[in-house]
Amino acid sequence: MKLVSWNVNGLRACVNKGFLDYFNAVDADIFCIQESKLQEGQISLELSEEYSQYWNYAVKKGYSGTAIFTRMKPLSVRYGIEEDEEPEGRIITLEFDTFYIVTVYTPNAKRDLARLDYRLEWEDRFREYLLQLDSVKPVIICGDLNVAHQAMDLKNPKSNEGNSGFTPQERGKMTQLLDSGFVDSFRHLYPDRTDAYSWWSYMPKIRERNVGWRIDYFLVSSRLGSLITDAHIDSQIMGSDHCPVILEIEDIHV
Repeated sequence: MKLVSWNVNGLRACVNKGFLDYFNAVDADIFCIQESKLQEGQISLELSEEYSQYWNYAVKKGYSGTAIFTRMKPLSVRYGIEEDEEPEGRIITLEFDTFYIVTVYTPNAKRDLARLDYRLEWEDRFREYLLQLDSVKPVIICGDLNVAHQAMDLKNPKSNEGNSGFTPQERGKMTQLLDSGFVDSFRHLYPDRTDAYSWWSYMPKIRERNVGWRIDYFLVSSRLGSLITDAHIDSQIMGSDHCPVILEIEDIHV
């Protein structure tokens, strides 16, 4: 089973930069996006009829938003953590026979950390939600988690200490999530790999010099760790300031 996650940072712009070519070439069973920046009816995405499309739009125009395109028919679909509590369109959960998949666009703490307290409270609620799901069947979580967990997950950790996405509080929440029963699929296979990033600033020459951050993830319930066959970052794929990340995992039998 192949799963792909990509923060497209505006799907309409990304479609004009080759999104569909990549989508068709990668041939994923489940393809998740974040930051669609769309309202309902603003795009008609012409995918193969094999794929069902599930969209979660933010109330605010041109902001946030997530979607999942899947060949596999889900048993149920849920938007947000609690009912009627998803104004920013950040979460979609699909339930299948033997697992859940959750795509998420984690709130950014903002450059001046003005949203850090909200972010930390949100992290606690999100973790509890994942643990509730995990008590029923295994969970795969993917998306832009807006944090570089370890120093090796960004090019310049010293100069970024305390900055949004690399505060001790945000990194601590990621540690807490992993310690509660989840595995970072990329680090599971490549515990020491450096210079592996999924986001780069649009500033000149930054991506060319690979001055990046790894903030896009596939996490899985710990009991799925042995089923991971590959986890990689398609860093050569353009179209966004993020690149796609991929998880390949054996079929899940519970």
